[in-house]
Formats: sequence, C-alpha cells, structure tokens
Amino acid sequence: MDMGLLHWCLSCALAGLALTAAPAAATAEIMSHVTAHFGQTLEECREESGLTMDMMEAFAHYWSEDFGKATVQREFGCALICMSHKFSLLQDDVRLHHLNMDDYIRSFPNGELLSTKMVSMIHECERQYDSVEDDCDRIVDVSLCFRSAAQREGIAPNLAMVEAALEQYT
Repeated sequence: MDMGLLHWCLSCALAGLALTAAPAAATAEIMSHVTAHFGQTLEECREESGLTMDMMEAFAHYWSEDFGKATVQREFGCALICMSHKFSLLQDDVRLHHLNMDDYIRSFPNGELLSTKMVSMIHECERQYDSVEDDCDRIVDVSLCFRSAAQREGIAPNLAMVEAALEQYT
C-alpha cells in the first residue's frame, strides 16, 4: 500500500474518532448548563414538595453513580414537577411538553446539539414508567432512567462541570 494513502487513511480515521468524541463532550457541557439553570428553582420548590435540607443537598449529586433509587425519596419527584412547571416543561397530565423542552434546551449555547436527543431520551423513559400512577413517584423513575441513559450515552456532566456552569446562573 502506498505510504501516502496509508497516512491519509489513518488521518481520516483519527479525524473520525475526534469528531465522534467531540459531540459527547460538547453535549455533556450543554447538559451541565441545563442542569445548573434548572437547579436554580430547587429552593423555590423546596417547601411545596416537602424536601428536607438533606434531600436538597443530595440533588447536587444527581449525576454521580451513587445517586439512585435507594437514596431518592418521592419528594424529589415532587420537586422536579414543581421545577419543571417553572419553565413550562410539563403538560397538564405531568408528561413532558416536547416543544417547550426542546425550546428550553435550545436556549442554551449549542443547545441544538442536545435538544432532540434529550427530548427523545426523556420520552422513552416516560413510556417505560407510564403505568406508575403517582406523579411524583413516576417522575423519580423517569428521572433516574434519563440519568442512566445520559450516562450510557456519555452526555452526563460531572459535578465540576455543573458547578462551573452554576457560576453563570447565580
């Protein structure tokens, strides 16, 4: 094989790898902004949802591996509902408002890179837990499903990313 052709093929392969890795990093960065901005309403929803201060502190670890069904109470789901209503992200039946969520995510820098994927992931999780009658419990399940899907897809931010983004919204 011609060395020039081999070099060109290797360069293309490396460029392809770089392009496939960059979107995950970029979308994790966008996700950190969505998380930080959305989280700003947590204090407003604390009393209404019955969250304790310990439960509120746990919210900061949403993207960590330790955050899961065993550590999350129903009140967390109630808080997410309240927070989502602040941005008109839910319909009257407490299901995702696809257009409003898409617009919300697109409102962040480069949000168009994440919006379709995020709406689709949340919608798929809603379908999995549609039979859960209690809205707060269902939202907990949907949220944890979404978090797991985001981690699998490599678009979940780490705490440092969220904290850096948070500085822009406080």
